[in-house]
Amino acid sequence: MKKIHIGILLLFLAVWGISQTRSAAASHGSAADRGKLVGAWHLASIMGPDGKPVTNGVPVGMLIYTSDGHMSVQLMYPASEKSLSNEYVENGYEASFGSYDVNAATHTVTHHVQGSNTGDRLVGKDLPRVYQVNGHGQLVIKSARPDERWSVTWEHY
Repeated sequence: MKKIHIGILLLFLAVWGISQTRSAAASHGSAADRGKLVGAWHLASIMGPDGKPVTNGVPVGMLIYTSDGHMSVQLMYPASEKSLSNEYVENGYEASFGSYDVNAATHTVTHHVQGSNTGDRLVGKDLPRVYQVNGHGQLVIKSARPDERWSVTWEHY
């Protein structure tokens, strides 16, 4: 009877050990990908919902990811776009901040918006984004929402 209990205990420990190893590997992958995002980025280009580069009314902007899981983004559109307002932009200006999580397996970064110049349109929302660091070291971010087809390319300062 003791042998059965010891066998069950060893089996349990083996399964637990395997799950911890997999969990640590997944966590390491997210940590490695988080490290790729950390830093200050400036806006390099924007692709519109039609998949074409935006060439008129292009904003300037900055995106910051910190190593402790915080983020901030600001975009300022030119005076000609001063009336631009939507879920993200108010009168030609976009700003939000909060925390973020990285899922290395799906290449998504989720912004958890704590504050935004658009108020309740974004505050409290989780914004999943698909990310990729391309061969030039640029960070390409796209919305994970199927109804949003834009993408933004950022370069490290």
